[in-house]
Amino acid sequence: MKRNMADHSETYALLMANLADKGLNVEAIKQTLKSQHLETPSWGYGDSGTRFAVFPWPGAARDVREKLADAAMVHRLTGICPSVALHIPWDKVDDWAELRGYAESLGMRIGAINPNLFQDNAYKLGSACHPEAAVRRRAVEHMLECVEIAKATGSTLLSLWFADGTNYAGQDSLRERKHRLLESLRQVYSAMSPQVRMLIEYKFFEPAFYNTDLPDWGTAYAMALKLGPRAQVLVDTGHHPQGTNVEQIVAFLLDEGKLGGFHFNARKYADDDLIVGSVNPFELFLIYNELATDPEAARDVAYMIDQSHNIEAKIEARVLSVLNVQTAYARALIVDRRALAERQAVGDVLGAHRVLTDAFETDVRPLLAQVRVEMGLHPDPISALKESGYGERTAKERGVSNGEGGGFPTA
Repeated sequence: MKRNMADHSETYALLMANLADKGLNVEAIKQTLKSQHLETPSWGYGDSGTRFAVFPWPGAARDVREKLADAAMVHRLTGICPSVALHIPWDKVDDWAELRGYAESLGMRIGAINPNLFQDNAYKLGSACHPEAAVRRRAVEHMLECVEIAKATGSTLLSLWFADGTNYAGQDSLRERKHRLLESLRQVYSAMSPQVRMLIEYKFFEPAFYNTDLPDWGTAYAMALKLGPRAQVLVDTGHHPQGTNVEQIVAFLLDEGKLGGFHFNARKYADDDLIVGSVNPFELFLIYNELATDPEAARDVAYMIDQSHNIEAKIEARVLSVLNVQTAYARALIVDRRALAERQAVGDVLGAHRVLTDAFETDVRPLLAQVRVEMGLHPDPISALKESGYGERTAKERGVSNGEGGGFPTA
């Protein structure tokens, strides 16, 4: 550990001096980074991938216990990933109390519960918006089942995404679908425990191509307003039309108290599920810049990764995702906000812009390495993962599965 400290000590000292010159409280920044929390998804540890094929990965998790074990490894490497989101029925077990105890024995806890409202054959024309009452009841009953799972596991989040929509004009009544969705959500909302929040996700398109019933943040926001204070919007960073200003959406929802959480990923074209920060790191930085502007408002926001890795090593891809989010947050925390406000107040357009780009272009890796060392971690989690032999060991123990672990259909 001392050797690793020496590797970054000189650059860390230079960075700290630079930040101190700007009047930034370095110790407070480090403490904030140490308390960062990022949730990882169970489905990202099993074999999962595109809509067209799933390529089995040696050592990929085959069941929920192995997913929890892999997530615990990510947490040991990064120190900021103590919870795991579950997808039902992909992660369904007979004894939820036992699974909760197993997670706690690994130093983990169960995070958001995600119902599956898109793979059942009955949902061909929708789930909560389906024209048939019997299908809507089926969808509601599944969501209510997930409410009970949340109670049993100690989860405080119910994360909802619907594939509902239509493919042809006239296929169904758009207004009636809106009414059906709201009625279904009201039944679920009224059954939730007081400590549970409902996060409503939206998606621009796919798999419905004429209309999607929750196509954008405004629709999700309207639903959340009608339901009550424990219903909020979930922003998926891959679920927007090209060119959408995601950080403006974040700023608006944060200011309204309706930003419930994130599903972090990256995309080049649509919902690509690429490693967050791998395509547009400046956008990720700008999102965190808005969050860092009002830490109190952002205190209860749920930060979750939603990525399905198909050709990448599962654990390494997850760790890299975490590192990219840490980097974006660290850069946002070192923005000289006093200088930024001064330049904004006098209309100094490029001066204000340069304050942001100066923070974005700063190499914060020495700062993050120091934070990890102070947390008792290896300063370089990727190196630590490779040195641990975890990937080789799980590949030997688990072999290559038939692709069922992620819940996705296999080729």
